[in-house]
Amino acid sequence: MAVMNGIQVSDEAPVAELVARASNGDKLAWDGIVDRYSPLIWAICRKHKLSDADAEDVGQTVWLILVNQLGKLRDPAALPGWLAVTTRRECLRVLRAARRRPMASLSLDIEELSSADAAETDEGLLLAERSAALRTAYSGLPPGSQQVIALLIADPPLSYGQISSILGIPVGSIGPVRRRSLEKLRRHPALAALLDAGPGS
Repeated sequence: MAVMNGIQVSDEAPVAELVARASNGDKLAWDGIVDRYSPLIWAICRKHKLSDADAEDVGQTVWLILVNQLGKLRDPAALPGWLAVTTRRECLRVLRAARRRPMASLSLDIEELSSADAAETDEGLLLAERSAALRTAYSGLPPGSQQVIALLIADPPLSYGQISSILGIPVGSIGPVRRRSLEKLRRHPALAALLDAGPGS
């Protein structure tokens, strides 16, 4: 197994073969999947700024979900993208739960907010609105484009070579997919409305 930019990338069995073998109970194939893609899951957890404990919980949850879905994957070669999307969904679930816990026991009197606090609250609401719009637009991308975008925004960053190896696509196709995906995101009605409004509108 090679190490590139701190990420382990296996150049042995194709992912579709590992998935097929793991689906049939091959423990070595399952271990190979975990070894190959654990760094991807960890990187996404880090991008969401989860604590080590929360990141471990997310990782365990993602692997448990995969165990139940392994034989149902329509395109086994798309496993990296599936893992990226599932990990991101679990990270957001953990973050939402963490935000709800303090709110459940906190009674906030809006009249006691200072103007600075109010401005910060407005900014937080705007950020949440933009995040929701981006998630809506992102979900409208084709699965292959979602996979590429998910890996392009991984932290630490992945090289085009690593992304090519993980997804099994030519390096030369990554840039065009990225460009088309970003153009489609900008044209999505949810994002277009926010972009048209602009700051201060």
